[in-house]
Amino acid sequence: MTFRFYLPTRVFFGEGVLNEYGDFLSRLGRRALVVTGRRSALTSGALADFEALAQRLGLNWVVFNEVPANPTLETVAKAVDLARQEGVDLVIGIGGGSPLDTAKAVALLVPNRAAATRLYEADLPEPPLPLVAVPTTAGTGSEVTQHAVFTLPAKEIKKGFSDDRCFPVAALVDPRYTYSLPRDITIDTALDTLTHAMEGYLSRRATPLSDTLALEAVRLFAGQKEALLAGNLLPATRRDLMYATTLGGMVIAQTRTTILHTLGYPLTYSYDIPHGRANGYLLPAYLEFIQPAQPAKVNSLLAALEMASIEEVWELIRQLLPPPERIPAKELERMASLAATNTSSLAWTARQATPEDLLNMLRRSMG
Repeated sequence: MTFRFYLPTRVFFGEGVLNEYGDFLSRLGRRALVVTGRRSALTSGALADFEALAQRLGLNWVVFNEVPANPTLETVAKAVDLARQEGVDLVIGIGGGSPLDTAKAVALLVPNRAAATRLYEADLPEPPLPLVAVPTTAGTGSEVTQHAVFTLPAKEIKKGFSDDRCFPVAALVDPRYTYSLPRDITIDTALDTLTHAMEGYLSRRATPLSDTLALEAVRLFAGQKEALLAGNLLPATRRDLMYATTLGGMVIAQTRTTILHTLGYPLTYSYDIPHGRANGYLLPAYLEFIQPAQPAKVNSLLAALEMASIEEVWELIRQLLPPPERIPAKELERMASLAATNTSSLAWTARQATPEDLLNMLRRSMG
C-alpha cells in the first residue's frame, strides 16, 4: 500500500480556541489584514474575539469586509490593493468559504507583482504572507485546503484555483461561530460538507487515510440529520457539523472534488442557487451514476449515512431542501457541455462520464 497525505495546517478545534491558542499570531506578523464578508464575522462574534486577542498581543490590523457570497477577482484585487497600501505582513481570513478563499489569494498575490486578474495564469514565485483561517460556517472546509474558487463573469463560470502554498498556517475552528446561522444556511453548508466527503471517498485520487476521514465525516452528518430536519440545532449538532466540515476539507485537500461540484457551479453562477444546496440537489443522481463503477464504496457511504438505498438519499434531500427550480432543457444542455470541458474533474471521477451522462444527472436533479 502506497499513498501520500499532505496537510501542513495546524488545526485548533473547540470552543474558545482563538483566545486559548491564538498567541502564536504574534510570531507570524505585526500588522494583519482581516479578510471577511459584510456580516458573518460580526454576527458570529469571531471578529470581536480576534480584535480582543490582537489588542492583547499588541497587533495592528485593518479590515477588508467587502467579500460577497461568490467573489470575483475584482474583489481580490481590492483586498490586495488595501493590503499593499497598509503594508500588512499577515492575513487573517474570517468567514465562510468565500472570505477564506479570498484571503488565500490575497496572501499569495501581495508579495508578488502579478495583478489579481492573472491569478490563474501568472508566475507567482514569491512565497505568500502567513495566512490564518477562522471559519464561521460548517461547510467548505477551506480552512484546511489549498483550494479557492472564484467567479469569472467574462467566462460565465466559477473556477477553482489550487496552490499548496495556500494552505493556511493554522485553522482556528470554533463551533460557536456557527450558532447564529439560520437553519437554511446550516443545511446548505452541511450538504457541502457531505458532498466533499462523498466525492472524496469516490474519487480516483482517494487514499486509505482520506477514506477514513471521509467516512467519519459522513457518520457525523448522519448523526445530526434528524436535528437538521427538525431545526433543532443545539450546540452538540453545531460541534459535530463543524468537525465534519474540517474532516471533509482534509479529504478534498488530498482528492479534489469531482464532477458533482463541476455540475453544481453553473447552478450557482446562473441561477444563484447556494453552492451547498446545488450540490445537495445533484447528490442522489451522482450516486446513481457512480454506483455501477463503485458498488461496494457506494454501499459503504449509504451505511455510514444510515440508509439502505439511494432512494432514501433522494427522500432526505426532498425533506431538507425546497423543491428545485425547474431549469429549461436548453440551459441544462449548456451546463452539461460546460462541465464536459473540465477534463481534470472528469478524470478524478470514478466512472467515465459522457456529455449525455452529465446531462442526465442534471435532468434527474433539476429538469
